[in-house]
Amino acid sequence: MLCLRHAATVVLSVVLLAPLPSKAAETVGQAVLIKTEVRGAGGPLAVDDPVHRDEQIRTSLSGLGQFTFRDGTKLAVGAGSSVTIDKFVFDDSGSVKKLTINAAKGTFRWMSGNSDHSAYQIVTPAGTIGVRGTAFDFYVGPNGMTAVVLLNGAAQFCGAGGCKQLKTQCDCVVAKRNGEITDPRRVTRDVLKKLGNQKALAFLSGDQQLSGRMGFVSGGCGLSTATKDPPNGITPRSAPANNPAPAQPNTPSIQSTPAAPQTQATTPSTPSAPKDHDHRHHDRDDHDDEDDQGQNRNNGDKDGGHDHR
Repeated sequence: MLCLRHAATVVLSVVLLAPLPSKAAETVGQAVLIKTEVRGAGGPLAVDDPVHRDEQIRTSLSGLGQFTFRDGTKLAVGAGSSVTIDKFVFDDSGSVKKLTINAAKGTFRWMSGNSDHSAYQIVTPAGTIGVRGTAFDFYVGPNGMTAVVLLNGAAQFCGAGGCKQLKTQCDCVVAKRNGEITDPRRVTRDVLKKLGNQKALAFLSGDQQLSGRMGFVSGGCGLSTATKDPPNGITPRSAPANNPAPAQPNTPSIQSTPAAPQTQATTPSTPSAPKDHDHRHHDRDDHDDEDDQGQNRNNGDKDGGHDHR
């Protein structure tokens, strides 16, 4: 009997001390786009799969995932990335009181939802991104170096070296773990060189394509053309010339142009007409002169005959 009581006590203790599954399984959003491989706490994720609070999301080297949270906030997770949904406090009004994500590495795009701006916080190794009704891209390198590019609205980045405000579209700051942070300026290819990764801002450079509204937030801030050099020095204008298929229909139009020289070849016949006209006039003048001379000779004969008489 004593043994049964002891066993019951042990089972009850295990049940009471075990973590509540409801907290770990709290759904905060769902996947709306999955490419290649994206993994969550329970394994590979598929479209429409739920994501939960405290869940770590990881993508393969070619993976891409887009997620929508319950308040309408959208998060894109690019290739080779890792992010954890740290805090999520939802209320009945359709907004969140607190949404914090911890970005460990990779490239991301954020679009705010229906909640108050102060409810959002994005933590990176170099500092924290404060959201101000915003869309922006950010990248976290292997060494913790972080870059933020504003696409819409406004944002703030705060690190050990202070805070920087991003207010203009395509403004960018780059921060390090040691507190070093650049002043906001327009993102260029030099930023990619500084980050040591030409595909660091993959959504802006076009190396990864997003769907829906997330794919139409910006025009790429100039990186979509700056990071892609034409192969073998071929420009878009010269590329069609190397394609034999379209060259054939163009060939007749090119060969048809000699018709113009033929028209020009007949043009000299026009000035030749005056020459013939002048020649005819010249002949007529000579003929008239001969007639006059003949008449003079006849008159002379007549005069001579009269004098002879």
